[in-house]
Amino acid sequence: MSEHLMPVRRALVSVSDKDGVVDLAAYLADRGVEILSTGGTARALEEADIPVKEVSSHTGFPEIMDGRVKTLHPKIHGGLLARRDSEEHLEALTDYGIAPIDLLVSNLYPFEETVRRSADAAAAIENIDIGGVAMIRAAAKNHEFVAVVTDPSDYPALLAELADFDGNTTGRLRARLAAAAFARTAAYDAAIAQWFCGHVGEPFPRHYTLGGQLAQSLRYGENPHQEAALYTAAPHRAGAATARQVQGKELSYNNLNDTDAAFELVAELDADRPATVIVKHANPCGAAHGATLVESYLKALAGDPVSAFGGIVAVNRRLDAATAHAVAELFLEVVIAPGIDEDAAAILSAKKNLRLLDAGSLPDPAARGHTIRALAGGFLVQDRDNGHVGAADFKVVTERAPTEAELADLDFAWRVVKHVKSNAIVYAKGQTLVGVGAGQMSRVDSARIAAEKADEMGRRENEAPGSRTKGSVVASDAFFPFADGLEAAIAAGATAVVQPGGSMRDGEVIEAANRAGVAMVFTGMRHFRH
Repeated sequence: MSEHLMPVRRALVSVSDKDGVVDLAAYLADRGVEILSTGGTARALEEADIPVKEVSSHTGFPEIMDGRVKTLHPKIHGGLLARRDSEEHLEALTDYGIAPIDLLVSNLYPFEETVRRSADAAAAIENIDIGGVAMIRAAAKNHEFVAVVTDPSDYPALLAELADFDGNTTGRLRARLAAAAFARTAAYDAAIAQWFCGHVGEPFPRHYTLGGQLAQSLRYGENPHQEAALYTAAPHRAGAATARQVQGKELSYNNLNDTDAAFELVAELDADRPATVIVKHANPCGAAHGATLVESYLKALAGDPVSAFGGIVAVNRRLDAATAHAVAELFLEVVIAPGIDEDAAAILSAKKNLRLLDAGSLPDPAARGHTIRALAGGFLVQDRDNGHVGAADFKVVTERAPTEAELADLDFAWRVVKHVKSNAIVYAKGQTLVGVGAGQMSRVDSARIAAEKADEMGRRENEAPGSRTKGSVVASDAFFPFADGLEAAIAAGATAVVQPGGSMRDGEVIEAANRAGVAMVFTGMRHFRH
């Protein structure tokens, strides 16, 4: 790419987002640039006493069909697409009275925002831009000669270049703006395609489209040698990607990934009770309900205070002063909440490096959507795991039914195990996570590791051996293929179990539970998390 200077003598300015457009147009007019415009943009410029020529006057053809047809005209597209180094193109401009257009400033109808507001189908369809997309693509294709600006954030770069190069743009800037333009129209079309597929009930179309908007360039990815960035995409959900950062260092790739895991899990817990989740490396190491938010935090922390160091804390209530005081006593990377009291923010402001995020609300765990995972040569797409089986739907399969207290803990444990990497086993007692076995190749290993981890934490607090898992309940994200995993949990002192069921050896597992007097319930729903 080179300097390749091209003068800007005529500009077409037609924008939906009018932020900064008056100042831009005023600068262009002061440099003697002829400005063409349409509709609301033309009115805004006229009200600012900026000379402007309506597109309909330029083309000699009126806007028709409620403005649906206004820029779709040879005098517009010919002016944008003509190559300035082609005698044939220049002759066509002369023969048909087409004036070259050197700069296009255009952004699109707010389709994404319209859908985000849950507008009806008619409003969504009316906000599908046709002429704007056509012009942007035309100008971007012809970027050797035409500059195209699709985002107000690029106005300063354009103005600086016009000032530095005496009213000219460089080939380097035009190419960068063209790349941004094609990316914008691709993301715009992706949003439309995704909405339309949902509208007609076709979630997995022949061509899957994905678009997003850059929210943040990250220092690096999972490791320092990997580059990374954060993008936001429709449909909008409260969470780590969209939360407001109140304070702290820049969020890293791993911070965002772990914060998302923590916030999604805390939103899964009982919304009627204060809850806290602590995550380390995408797995929960602490989770608890409490009578107050600070009690839930202290209970969650007590589950594994060693792993909690440098972890992520998510809460399901506005962060209050009492909880902030408790949180401030431990080194943490991120705290995220659906709201933050002023006094809580003031308390945590002393922890300069702590990243404090206000998400505004909790994510809806039942919301529909897709998860995407890259593969070599492609990607996998699936529905979000928004399935939930509550305590009222548990099927008792043993001779002994769980007690009321066990049932409450089983419900809690089942919500937690869904968010643990498979093979997943969790022990819970008193609405508190006391042991986690995550990501093991063998389910029996997960059961043993979770019990051993719980015992280790108990010994650190001078508790009796095995006291944490004695009288606990166990949740397994998938069925026990053999009785050995259940037997490991029984040996650790568990008295009740929740699992999906569905194994060829369910009978053997149930028999093992009955021999030990353990209650077991089936959910009929698996929650693998790879």
